[in-house]
Amino acid sequence: MPPKADVWQGTLALMVFKTLEAMGPLHGYGIARRIEQTSGQLLSVNYGTLYPSLLTLEQEGYITSEWGESDNNRKAKFYSLTRAGRKQVENETREWKQTMAIIARFLTPGEKSS
Repeated sequence: MPPKADVWQGTLALMVFKTLEAMGPLHGYGIARRIEQTSGQLLSVNYGTLYPSLLTLEQEGYITSEWGESDNNRKAKFYSLTRAGRKQVENETREWKQTMAIIARFLTPGEKSS
């Protein structure tokens, strides 16, 4: 199995958004595990990157947090999307799809995209 890659710059917020959109409220460890699972274990989430990102997303109003108890009865902060966060998921998803379409043009030169 190839070594795990770190999450790419600029993609972590979208991965967090899509994870919370699909799974509902999760604590940071759960978010990290789900991102790694969704990537087929090809990505590794660095906690030194994840938690500052969660804090930033919360300060921007895209997610909210609430203290609760994890499955193993430990105190944990659970994150969930806000209304603004759901709108941001739509915006970022659209932007990433457009970016991927542009990059695809470079990866397959000579093919015309619609």
